Amino acid sequence: MTTSDSAAGQAGQPPTTGSTREIILVTAERLFAERGVYNVSNRQISEAAGQGNNAAVHYHFGTKNDLITALVERHQAALARRRADYVTQVGDDPELRDWVACIVLPVTDHLAELGRPTWFARFNAQLVTDPRLHPILDSRFRADPAMATALRGLHRCVSHLTPEVRAERSDITKHLMMHMAADRERALALGTPTHRDTWSAAATGLIDAIVGLWRAPAS
Repeated sequence: MTTSDSAAGQAGQPPTTGSTREIILVTAERLFAERGVYNVSNRQISEAAGQGNNAAVHYHFGTKNDLITALVERHQAALARRRADYVTQVGDDPELRDWVACIVLPVTDHLAELGRPTWFARFNAQLVTDPRLHPILDSRFRADPAMATALRGLHRCVSHLTPEVRAERSDITKHLMMHMAADRERALALGTPTHRDTWSAAATGLIDAIVGLWRAPAS
């Protein structure tokens, strides 16, 4: 099954418009997603971004961690707006699925809006699994008031679970979300089959799975 999401741009081509800072960000996200954060140097990013000065990344961002922070923040405003909208729609008596949707849908909606190709999900999936980089991503999500509201609502729905089980399933949820999105993004970039036709349909399957995870009995 292939996707019906709209296509925009060609994989591997550096951006040709925008500020130098934005061009560097787009290029860095692509290289990090395709090759791995630690396999790409600031010099390689500068060259791929078409910058004659090989120190352009350092000039505009500083260290690699500063660049990674800027990449995370580049998407956060859009994600926060979407999440706030979903949180306001949950109604007076929200259920577990409503809160899970508030967590999943902003990400899949954002990926759909970005068009194709995208590198956002594959880049984020690397941060989730790296203890040195994960705090950069985690701190931005935790600073989002709507995310905090969604998480509190979710945990109220599963208050019968012990704190240890809730913490474990929160980690599983995070990894499931990030890596399923990254796998689909990679498949779209390569033109290989995907389980669902659109990001919206993929979100439905992901929400089903996460709700099932939280409702599973605890041994």
